[in-house]
Amino acid sequence: MAAARRVRDPRAGFGRPVAEPGPAVPQGLLRAARKSGQLNLAGRSLNEVPQHVWRINLDTPEEARHNLSFGAADRWWEQTDLTKLILASNKLQSLSEDVKLLPALTVLDVHDNQLTSLPSALGQLENLQKLDVSHNKLRSIPEEVMQLSHLKSLLLHHNELSHLPDGFGQLVNLEELDLSNNHLTDIPTSFALLINLVRLNLACNQLRSLPADISAMKSLRQLDCSKNYLETVPSKLATMASLEQLYLRKNKLRSLPEFPSCKLLKELHAGENQIEILNAENLKHLNSLSVLELRDNKIKSVPDEITLLQKLERLDLANNDISRLPYTLGNLPQLKFLALEGNPLRTIRRDLLQKGTQELLKYLRSKIQDDVTTVNEEPPVTAMTLPSESRVNMHAITSLKLLEYSEKQAAVIPDDMFDAVRSNPVTTVNFSKNQLNEVPPRIVELKDSVCDVNLGFNKISSISSELCVLHKLTHLDIRNNFLTSLPEEMEALTRLQLINLSFNRFKAFPSVLYRIPALETILLSDNQVGCVDAQGLRALAGLGTLDLRNNDLLQLPPELGHCQSLRTLLLEGNPFRTPRAAVLAKGTAAVLEYLRSRIP
Repeated sequence: MAAARRVRDPRAGFGRPVAEPGPAVPQGLLRAARKSGQLNLAGRSLNEVPQHVWRINLDTPEEARHNLSFGAADRWWEQTDLTKLILASNKLQSLSEDVKLLPALTVLDVHDNQLTSLPSALGQLENLQKLDVSHNKLRSIPEEVMQLSHLKSLLLHHNELSHLPDGFGQLVNLEELDLSNNHLTDIPTSFALLINLVRLNLACNQLRSLPADISAMKSLRQLDCSKNYLETVPSKLATMASLEQLYLRKNKLRSLPEFPSCKLLKELHAGENQIEILNAENLKHLNSLSVLELRDNKIKSVPDEITLLQKLERLDLANNDISRLPYTLGNLPQLKFLALEGNPLRTIRRDLLQKGTQELLKYLRSKIQDDVTTVNEEPPVTAMTLPSESRVNMHAITSLKLLEYSEKQAAVIPDDMFDAVRSNPVTTVNFSKNQLNEVPPRIVELKDSVCDVNLGFNKISSISSELCVLHKLTHLDIRNNFLTSLPEEMEALTRLQLINLSFNRFKAFPSVLYRIPALETILLSDNQVGCVDAQGLRALAGLGTLDLRNNDLLQLPPELGHCQSLRTLLLEGNPFRTPRAAVLAKGTAAVLEYLRSRIP
């Protein structure tokens, strides 16, 4: 009877006293782990790892000590050493030095906890091949981790690291290293010794330069340096013969390096920089390139040598300063996607841009043999030219139905610009890249004809009623201003299909947008939006693109998964924890499916 009284409360979990706090580890889970060598304790709200988990291969199982009956399959003395331990998505603030009691571990996953440091005993796990400590609060990495000579994958992203141990080069077998979303300002020169590294992610840090020695990584296929402060890229980078994907987006680059040795480079992403010149030397060696992304730069022209990129499938040149294109672009045999919106192209009308890539390429091919002179020449200024005509491009107004006054640094739009339009209705207005503090009041005079208005890159802090009466408006670009809200009167814009509000100061999703049923594209990246109304978005039956990157979304409503019309949903750069980056990387359909699965 005495033995019976010593039996522990089964609700306390396997081998734990009833008084011990925190959720228990089920007995069956431990028994299965002894057979398989794998233990998954993810998402169990653990504040600490129970001692018997660290000692799973040392202690005699509780059931053996109680002389319970054992089948042949349960013989504990034939147990398998633990090789895989998953402790992800708990509430762990530290890991015990007792981790050294599991020397056979090959995989240790502790991502999504609250760790501020790591035990030095990690360095004793000489068989460890994968260590995932991402999504924690780590400020440093112990030098002992550099002793893990068999480590192949080290995931440190989304922590608070400001520096790295100098001995990083000792991890000679490392194939994958993710340091993104930290506070790093430099990279140890010993990185040059990581000659087996295949994927290196340094995105979202505070790097101002890259060490030239990085070029010694002869196996590197993928390098991501997006969202840093890089002003140049070391010329030696161009000698990395294995490189296939290079991400340099959202830096401060003024030019691209030449790539004489990057014969295998398939993707080059360098959007949102300050690149002004794209020359032949940047392009002529990139025989394998299939994706070239240069959107949101200051590129003024595209060299004819772009036609050397015979494998190019995607070319994104949106939002640059390109006024003309080489017609031979139409001859690229593999090109499936060409983005040109937001450029002052004077020879290609907007309606042609909207017809899609194939129509555009057909048009470019048709112009190759054309001997007709380009139509973007302004009338010459002569002694008989009226003063207003010298700055009003009448040809653009009459032939292209375009009223353009951009990049003038002007605080107001001159009256003679509007006066010139009176008998010539325009469909497109471009007042971007000025110093406007308000929507020009006289824009109301264009209400019966204008469809497309660009007021981007100004200093506008509120939308006036004049804009709300442009009842034929289909495209509105007000990115890079000082807007914090939109007026309710905007619901009168019943034909509005696209609105670009990126890089403003919105803290809330503008509610009036939920009441503009024609909307197909909402671009709201790089604001401070904290939440979205899934029901409101579902009301927009034609919404195909929603860009909410780089906002302050702490969570996503699962009901967003019901927005079946969405083809492109961009969410990177928000602080929410779910869905994980791995789900986001799979694309819109996977994200929507994930959200639907979370609906109670």
